[in-house]
Amino acid sequence: MLRRFFSKLLEVTNAAGWIKIRNSSNPDNQAWHFVMAQPDTINPRSIVSTQTLADSVEFAKLAARAAAENKGQDILVLDLSRQTSVFDCFVIATGTSRRQMHAIAEEVERVFKARGERKLSISGMDDSRWIAVDYGGVVIHLFDEECRKFYDLEGLWADAVRVDLTEALRDTNARATF
Repeated sequence: MLRRFFSKLLEVTNAAGWIKIRNSSNPDNQAWHFVMAQPDTINPRSIVSTQTLADSVEFAKLAARAAAENKGQDILVLDLSRQTSVFDCFVIATGTSRRQMHAIAEEVERVFKARGERKLSISGMDDSRWIAVDYGGVVIHLFDEECRKFYDLEGLWADAVRVDLTEALRDTNARATF
C-alpha cells in the first residue's frame, strides 16, 4: 500500500522501524514525514507530521545551545541536506567527561521533548566515548576528544554546509567550530 500510494516518494527505514519519507519528485520540498511502522503496514493517511529543513536547522541550533550550556566544546552544526536524504543535520560536540556527555544528551532530550520531538534512538551511553542521538532530521554526536579526532566526522562530511552558530551560542562562552 505504501509503495503504491507514495510511488514518487523516497523512503528510508532505520533499525527502530521508523520510516522517513521525503517527496523526491520536488527537490524544493523539504518536508519530512516520520512514521513508526513496518513499510507494508502503513496507512498513508496516518502520516500527519512534517519536519522541514528549516525546522531541522532550528532544532540543531537548540541542541548546540544545550551542549554549550553544559560546557560542550568545539560545537559544530553541519547541514547535510544536499549530501544525503537520510537526515538533515549533524550536531557535533566534544565533552571532557562521561558525566558531562550524559548531561548534554539529557539536556538535548529535555529541550526537544518540550518541543514535541521524539528521540528515535540513542547509542554509546554505556561507553560514553561517542554518544549518538537520532532525532530523525537531526543526529547529535557527542565525542570525547580522542574519538572525535579518530572518527573525524567533519572531514568525512567536509562538503557539508557549516551552520553559523553565532546567535545560537551567544552568552554561553562556548567555543564553536566554523
